Amino acid sequence: MKTTKRAPKAAKRRKVDPELIRQLFERFEQDKPDPKTELNFVNPFTLTVAVALSAQTTDVAVNKATAPLFAIADNPADMLALGEDKLMRMISSIGLYRNKAKNVMEMCRILLAQYDGDIPLNRAALLSLPGVGNKTASVVLNELDIEPAIAVDTHVYRVSHRLGLVDASANTPDKVEAVLVKVIPKPWLTRAHHWLILHGRYVCVARKPKCEICIVRDLCPKIGVEFTPLV
Repeated sequence: MKTTKRAPKAAKRRKVDPELIRQLFERFEQDKPDPKTELNFVNPFTLTVAVALSAQTTDVAVNKATAPLFAIADNPADMLALGEDKLMRMISSIGLYRNKAKNVMEMCRILLAQYDGDIPLNRAALLSLPGVGNKTASVVLNELDIEPAIAVDTHVYRVSHRLGLVDASANTPDKVEAVLVKVIPKPWLTRAHHWLILHGRYVCVARKPKCEICIVRDLCPKIGVEFTPLV
């Protein structure tokens, strides 16, 4: 007997509450009015390199590696002068360092050949650079106040769902980013990425969210969270 597979159920769409969003971000703003990236950088070039190196690696690990690196090479020419082998040794403590070193070297060659050694501050040009994806471009443009953007990593993805900023239909990082850019009011848009990533990194962690110290505990719908009220 021939059987037919049932089509998968469509992700349930839920109306995002603008009043909840307003209260959440007012609370975040009160707590940290001027949030910044935790990656250390001194100029657009070192910011771009640091963000590219941070893929699948913690900011702490990247900062440890880039402190001595940026002290001697904070521009494409000096970075190229190091050579790929030395760069690999200097960043060998971070994940995927071989491929990242190769991308940084190729990026430096392109910057010197096409952009006079400067980082191009528009999305299309950034995305053309080796090792620079949509997330890296979003972080760079947002951090430098060029273009409001929300780079969606695992922390932002998790917190956005738990707080009810997006619904289940936003099931990829790109979809989450597209929704967040629409629903978060402009006054908070450039800082929203930092608030969400820091909240996910230190409070709304993956396995055991620290609801007892959460500044938005009374507002959070705790979607997908196993939550036990305090006694």
